[in-house]
Amino acid sequence: MEMNIIETLAAEFGLRTEQVEKTVALIDEGNTIPFIARYRKEVTGSLDDAVLRDLNDRLTALRNLEKRKEEVSALITAQEKMTPEIQAAIDGAKTITEVEDIYRPFRPHRKTRASVARERGLEPLAELLMAQEPSYTPSIEEQAAEFVDEEKGVGSVEEALQGARDIIAEDISDNAEYRKEIRALTFAHGTLTSRQAKDEDSVYAQYYDYSEALKTVPGHRVLALNRGEKEEFLKVSVVIDEDMVLKDLRLRLLRTNGSPATEHVAAALTDSYERLIAPSIEREIRSDIFDQACEGAIKLFADNLGHLLMQPPLKGKTVMGFDPGYAHGCKLAVVDPTGKVVDTGVIYPVKPRQETEKSKRIVRQMISRHHVEVIAIGNGTASKESEIFIANLIKEIDEDVKYIVVSEAGASIYSASKLAAEEFPEFDVMQRSAVSIARRLQDPLAELIKIDPKGIGVGQYQHDMKQARLDEALGGVVEDCVNAVGVDLNTASYSLLSYISGINTASAKNIVRYREENGAFSRRSQLLKVPRIGAKAYEQAAGFLRVPGGEEIFDNTGVHPESYEAAERLLALFGYSREDVKNGSLKKLHAQVDQAGAAAVSQKLEIGLPTLQDIVSELEKPGRDIRDTLPPPVLRDDILSLEDLKPDMELTGTVRNVIDFGAFVDIGVHQDGLVHISQLSDRFVKHPSDVVKVGDVVKVRVLSVDVPKKRIALTMKTK
Repeated sequence: MEMNIIETLAAEFGLRTEQVEKTVALIDEGNTIPFIARYRKEVTGSLDDAVLRDLNDRLTALRNLEKRKEEVSALITAQEKMTPEIQAAIDGAKTITEVEDIYRPFRPHRKTRASVARERGLEPLAELLMAQEPSYTPSIEEQAAEFVDEEKGVGSVEEALQGARDIIAEDISDNAEYRKEIRALTFAHGTLTSRQAKDEDSVYAQYYDYSEALKTVPGHRVLALNRGEKEEFLKVSVVIDEDMVLKDLRLRLLRTNGSPATEHVAAALTDSYERLIAPSIEREIRSDIFDQACEGAIKLFADNLGHLLMQPPLKGKTVMGFDPGYAHGCKLAVVDPTGKVVDTGVIYPVKPRQETEKSKRIVRQMISRHHVEVIAIGNGTASKESEIFIANLIKEIDEDVKYIVVSEAGASIYSASKLAAEEFPEFDVMQRSAVSIARRLQDPLAELIKIDPKGIGVGQYQHDMKQARLDEALGGVVEDCVNAVGVDLNTASYSLLSYISGINTASAKNIVRYREENGAFSRRSQLLKVPRIGAKAYEQAAGFLRVPGGEEIFDNTGVHPESYEAAERLLALFGYSREDVKNGSLKKLHAQVDQAGAAAVSQKLEIGLPTLQDIVSELEKPGRDIRDTLPPPVLRDDILSLEDLKPDMELTGTVRNVIDFGAFVDIGVHQDGLVHISQLSDRFVKHPSDVVKVGDVVKVRVLSVDVPKKRIALTMKTK
């Protein structure tokens, strides 16, 4: 069976069987996806982490399918009802649904009309009707009369015939082949419809009289309809022409020999579809399209989250976090380039107190005292007034200070969390929020991983999805991002360390505790002295941890300790020393390796070509941050308001969220504008994520502005 799974995966992913087999073996050995993707490229054929996660998910699904097949086979065999045909059908099933359809007739039934009829001894009458003989002597009614038995609960001929029809209806409903065909027919030709369920207006008004083909309805509409139904504004159903569905069943089951039993079978057939099959198939199809919609939305959410986490850090800057507020004031937190909080304060520049001059004096003093270069303003309550205050202040001072409005999404969640209380026990919730706002500009990844991804605000309908699956997918994205960037072993918080390959929360806390008790790590290998970090955990984690300024120069690179010897020999081969790595003198190493022949060099060093290429890249730029190649955040020194926007105005903005029907772009007016999918490009766009991603800095043009409704329509098309 396992070989069948390997072959299925190879076919589905377009990979070699041997490649899949070795990759699955790595997964089964307990290696993490980031470790396999980064340090086992020779084994996997350089599959990236996204493909590896998809392959792992599919591997789990196929194994679950095989497990269920084995369970069903055993259950049917235990009933002594297994036949070669049934076993062949089970073996050939491609989905869990198909397996359950096969098992359906053998599953212990709850009490049904058919089970009651069987208890009353009416199965022979049902078989008599299903035979549909051309004529019956004695007549059907006369034979049915023999089943009338007051003690068994059969009081009349009609009750006997009804019980027989109930048995036929259930037998038809339990037929796996019929169900499979009806399911396929319904999906191909059915429509998803919704009607108004409450006599009141709502955000679901566009769905009060809606109908769309099942096979074309987009995922975001499925999720919207489900939410509208859950909130009792909509009545949603699957509709299909009943005659279309029953036509094939009638051809299969009804004889054309004029049998008097045919009308009974026809009635049972219709009853079977209307009472048993149709409701069941509707539930299954709606469950399937919901699952598909969830997977699509989760994929989009994960993609958005990945790009958000990988936004470039604002390095080497002292930042003032500015958490706006009215009655309780605006909280300030100055954070130095290392992320350390060096000052805090509270000002009241907006209503109700509006202490403008006093607030300016406090902010000016903090800017001057700490050489603040950037002010990060949260985009929540009183954000607009705070931006006006800061923009006016910047015009009045000589210091070169810029500002940026930062998304507060999730900041309040972090501020009230146990983690925030541990980090800043002396701060109140709003002060912690100001720190978070500043830090998420300095290093988005390190700060945003402290927040439940669902609270970051880059998804759609995230609370309507299967939460366990969503958490699993988003957790994988965070893990991939953290490991792709790498973390400083001596400064990373335990929350950041816990996402490193091979390290869990408990061992991450042990690392921080060891650091506090023994001082900074001077080598990666010291990790092995930390409780709960064994050889396997060290193997998985080491390559993703950095020790800047440590005793081992390779510890500040992505070179894995298992490849240190190869890296040494590579340096010697081209006349370099460890000191050259430290001094950044290996800028030509890549060209030298290419000139010598990369294949020949890798053979001489007895390492694979992908590993050689990775080592060269790391030695050329030790301590590099892959995020530095991305465009920096857009900083501002003047203000733009919604009222200032006019059609055809051209602006630079940052993509904040990508959804199925377009992208929301921050253009600096406190209200993101929507670039509809039809306005993303001059060419046809299948999905917005094909054109833009979260964090992209884009040129947009204003199409229209609705000030009262705070709606901005933008375009990225050329005129």
